[in-house]
Amino acid sequence: MGVSTSSPEKGISVVTVGFPPVNALPVRGWFALADAVRAAGRDAGNRCVVLAAEGRGFNAGVDIKEIQAGGDSALLGANRGCAEAFAAVYECEVPVVAEVHGFCLGGGIGLVGNADAIVASDDATFGLPELDRGALGAATHLSRLVPQHLMRALYYTSRTATAAELHGHGSVWRVVARDRLRPAVLELAREIAGKDGRLIRLAKAAINGIDPVDVRRSYRFEQGFTFEAGLGGTGERVRNTFGARDARGIQGTAGKEGG
Repeated sequence: MGVSTSSPEKGISVVTVGFPPVNALPVRGWFALADAVRAAGRDAGNRCVVLAAEGRGFNAGVDIKEIQAGGDSALLGANRGCAEAFAAVYECEVPVVAEVHGFCLGGGIGLVGNADAIVASDDATFGLPELDRGALGAATHLSRLVPQHLMRALYYTSRTATAAELHGHGSVWRVVARDRLRPAVLELAREIAGKDGRLIRLAKAAINGIDPVDVRRSYRFEQGFTFEAGLGGTGERVRNTFGARDARGIQGTAGKEGG
């Protein structure tokens, strides 16, 4: 359990998250993920980083039960941890390819929205159930995956979109069968890693430099409203219903499936 790093091929580093049962990361998990991605990017031998996960799905967001138990301090820790992990992916010195299977919810959207490319299995679904969890945030990153009006509809309803739908919008590079996911990811990572190491790092910096949105600042702005909801008691009131939804399974926590 935790965050691990492996090197399956020259020039490629795979950062893998494993927090069973659903990869809902505790505060320490977000910071560990940020550290691992930054370290992989700093490694001069790497030219591409793959972000992957073990278990039932890619990511179920923050550990709501930790926040319920820890109150404001846990909420602030989760906010800061998510901000650091999302920024680490965006600011990684080399391109990051997200390998997505199953559910990608909440904080998972922050990770893949800041990645350079996404390869997904045909069972993957993407969504922001934040309004069902007493929080706000990651619209910044969802808007990098789908058009504005669809982002708003998905956000307000807590619905999910499929990998095939995101592929149609151009944000998912490839959709493959679950058993073909890692080979497909490595195929793309291998092509990226085949470029000149210095040039690929310059390319990443250049592309980030022309991005029209400052994703770090935009996301932190959103988080201010999560804090406001907490101060007013709304966040806690909604989070306290989380257990009942959780009993219906991971899709229940995300709202209706569709998109």
